Amino acid sequence: MIDMIRGLGRWGLATFERLGRGHLFLIQILAGIPELFLRFSLVIQQLFSVGVLSVFLILISGLFVGMVLGLQGYNTLVDFGAEESLGVLVSLSLVRELGPVVSALLFAGRAGSALTAEIGLMKSTEQLSGMEMMAVDPIRRVIAPRFLAGLISMPLLAALFSAVGIYGGFLVGHGLLGVDDGAFWSQMQVKTDWYGDVLNGVIKSVVFGFVITWIALFEGYDATP
Repeated sequence: MIDMIRGLGRWGLATFERLGRGHLFLIQILAGIPELFLRFSLVIQQLFSVGVLSVFLILISGLFVGMVLGLQGYNTLVDFGAEESLGVLVSLSLVRELGPVVSALLFAGRAGSALTAEIGLMKSTEQLSGMEMMAVDPIRRVIAPRFLAGLISMPLLAALFSAVGIYGGFLVGHGLLGVDDGAFWSQMQVKTDWYGDVLNGVIKSVVFGFVITWIALFEGYDATP
């Protein structure tokens, strides 16, 4: 019994210690971000590896998610004679919920794991320690550009996912199921609100990008050989 309590206490202390290190790590990253605007080329390099290399995965996944959503949505709406509202169903589902969530999962799987592996390798091979010996802050030089790149890339990838998904829903709805294209686009434009729907999805994607990039970088930086 005592051993169980002791083990639980150790687990709790280790968890709080790790949370503390993670938050201190985040504070150091945020403190180094203003300097990046003077050396934005570092961020551009990471935007390619974090964002651009994820575009193909986002495009393919978004297209098929939109097509499936259009097919299933049509089968539901046709029972109520409301198949012309397919554009509204697809756009709201993607912009508000599926776009930010699914693209965040894909971003975590591709870019997040790559960031963790890259920083973990640099930590295990003592590249970060070597930078410290040369009076170069690795968090400002290596970590912060990757964090800002992830923060910028995630909303753009989510928007791309939603746009391609809407087009996929249109391909199925109009090309396969015969939904009027004018009704599809006009209903979507009328019913989709910028502040209530689009901005909601953008905020979600920014939060997801913040958390995913932070955790991925911390897991790599905190790795032990």
